[in-house]
Amino acid sequence: MSLAPDSSDNPALSQALRELDVILANAGVGIVFVKARTVVRCNQRYAEIYGFDSPEAAVGHSSVELYETEKEARGLGARAYPVLATGETFRGEQMMRRLSGELFWAHLTGRLINADNPADGSIWIVDDISERKLADATLVDLHAEQQLIFDHAMVGIVFLRGRRVTRCNRAFEQLFGYEPGELDGQYSRAWYLSDEDWKAAGDLCYEPLSRGDSFHAEMLLGRKDGTSIYCEVRSKAIDRSDLSRGSIWITQDITARKLAEMELVQAKAQLEALVEQRTQQLSQTVAALELKIAEQQATEARAERLALFDGLTGLPNRHLLADRASQAIDIARRSDEPLAVLFLDLDHFKNVNDTLGHRIGDSLLAQLAGRLRAAVREQDTVARMGGDEFVLVLPLTDIAGAAHLATKLMALASAPFQVEQQELTVTPSMGIAMFPTDGDDFETLCRCADAAMYRAKRDGRNAYRFFTSEMQAQSARALQLENALRRALERNQLSLHYQPQLALEADGTARIVGAEALLRWQHPELGWISPAEFIPIAEATSLILPIGEWVLGEALSQLRRWDDAGLPELSMAVNLSAVQFRHANLPELVGRVLAEVDMPAERLELELTEGAAMDDPAVAITVMNELHARGVRLSIDDFGTGYSSLSYLKKFRVSKLKIDQSFVRDLTDDAEDRAIVDAVIRMADALGLETLAEGVETEGQLAFLRRQGCRAVQGYLFSRPLPASAFVDFVRAHTPPISAYALP
Repeated sequence: MSLAPDSSDNPALSQALRELDVILANAGVGIVFVKARTVVRCNQRYAEIYGFDSPEAAVGHSSVELYETEKEARGLGARAYPVLATGETFRGEQMMRRLSGELFWAHLTGRLINADNPADGSIWIVDDISERKLADATLVDLHAEQQLIFDHAMVGIVFLRGRRVTRCNRAFEQLFGYEPGELDGQYSRAWYLSDEDWKAAGDLCYEPLSRGDSFHAEMLLGRKDGTSIYCEVRSKAIDRSDLSRGSIWITQDITARKLAEMELVQAKAQLEALVEQRTQQLSQTVAALELKIAEQQATEARAERLALFDGLTGLPNRHLLADRASQAIDIARRSDEPLAVLFLDLDHFKNVNDTLGHRIGDSLLAQLAGRLRAAVREQDTVARMGGDEFVLVLPLTDIAGAAHLATKLMALASAPFQVEQQELTVTPSMGIAMFPTDGDDFETLCRCADAAMYRAKRDGRNAYRFFTSEMQAQSARALQLENALRRALERNQLSLHYQPQLALEADGTARIVGAEALLRWQHPELGWISPAEFIPIAEATSLILPIGEWVLGEALSQLRRWDDAGLPELSMAVNLSAVQFRHANLPELVGRVLAEVDMPAERLELELTEGAAMDDPAVAITVMNELHARGVRLSIDDFGTGYSSLSYLKKFRVSKLKIDQSFVRDLTDDAEDRAIVDAVIRMADALGLETLAEGVETEGQLAFLRRQGCRAVQGYLFSRPLPASAFVDFVRAHTPPISAYALP
């Protein structure tokens, strides 16, 4: 279809327009005339770019359908119109859509036909730049890889142009005693001992660099503090045809070696002068020198080993692991071969250290390292990341091979260890990530394997798991929630609901005596988010500290408002996370908030999970004593779900045990649950502690609890957690005591 209007009445114009049609039809870019967001005319290249069968087929199509979304189309219009309206040409890059649905990058150039009347339409030139964008992205990745090598090389690297520093890595700065960035722009004279040395070095390197050869020499150079240092230097011109583009220099400290060489030369000279007179003495001196050299070499070897290997197990440490893993991944990428990264962690290893001491734990880890090393191939790498965490990099290993090795390692790690007359048994949890499916670099693969290992722990431990898309989704969800949670407080998205707590009276009634404050989060886009999902994220990121302080202040302020509204005097139970409990200023924080609200300390009850209390019992006792001294009551939440030592429980300054709802749920059907609940109540009575049962939902559960002597309850049988205003209505509707829940 011609882009030109009919001009049959003017032969010259007709000829010119035909020539224009030929040019446009064979143009290497798409050209289109758009009016009211509708294609009026276009050339052949435009039709090809968007997948139309011909220019005629494109006519009448809305230009909006050629964008990724209608929103993107409106966005381009918003950017382009201010430029076009001034009569100027708009240029920009935009993600577009072909008729097939394929997305591609396009460079757009547009101009109004008549700036005074935009309704006349516009002319656009479209160029498909997808391949260029892909090439740009590849170049960015290449630069990133080169930067990693540059930043983490173990030798000094510096780029010079006109004998000035244009760039150097941290190893180079440290070699000569400079702070980061201090050498930028400096002449290389900075690390020479004299002007003569500097000039001589330039004369020596000019000829080989101009030939395109490498320059290699050993030089005596100087640090910033004036001390000398022997260095091996290697250099090459960036472009031998244009030395003004500069050169790269790689520098390594060889002072120890040179000093040893000079000492040896000096010693040999002395020995040769005395050889005839003191042959025996010479022999002894040579032996002493050789021993000194051996010791120095051994010292250097030990220093290198300490820098690259784990001192306990002899395995590569995280630095050497990262280097070997990067090399293995590069080889796997070039050869299109599989590679597996396996993350291994011992289950409950902390119990070994806490119970038997770190010496026993270290010996066990050393034995485990030997078993792991013996189980893999020569090309595999086994490294210790720290603690009881090990990472294995397994080249040429597919999913089946990784699963086979994981099964083998589980058996090896689970076999008994003999440590100083102690027979110890541990179990491993392992996570596996595969290259390139789960990641294209070591950091990503290690993170994925770590996530898979934690899934193995959550699934019961003593198992291995492969990284899955579900874990990726959970990780993405966790990141999304973490980012949203950071602004939740300031955006007033958090609120508290209150579940009534009732005391069971001797006359068969239940009286409301308090409330438990329960945190709720409603996000404007994500909706209600479960505390079970966002509380662990808050704890892992320390966001729980400001959130916990807000919860404490809001709960006590609400209690004050209820007092002012004439409600009966109630207590307020607030949950503490393990992170909050371990924080040094918790007692001071609680005291300050109580004072600000003017609330008696005995009206506040802080609930601490059994696991948090037993994590470090000595610290827990200290914190509990401080809170108790301030008059604050403490209770153990979810009692029975963790591990408590009765010897510690007697020392904890708690007044109440909360029986977990997992035991209450099946009271009427499960004899074991009934026995557990009965035992907890009797033990609490013996220790002078109150009991409160959570999750009471049926009359049968309530009847059993009352018969066994449980003092208080909460649950759906009485009320769900309520907003503050609804809680007020509930209390007023059930005062005096609730006789409806009396036993028959």
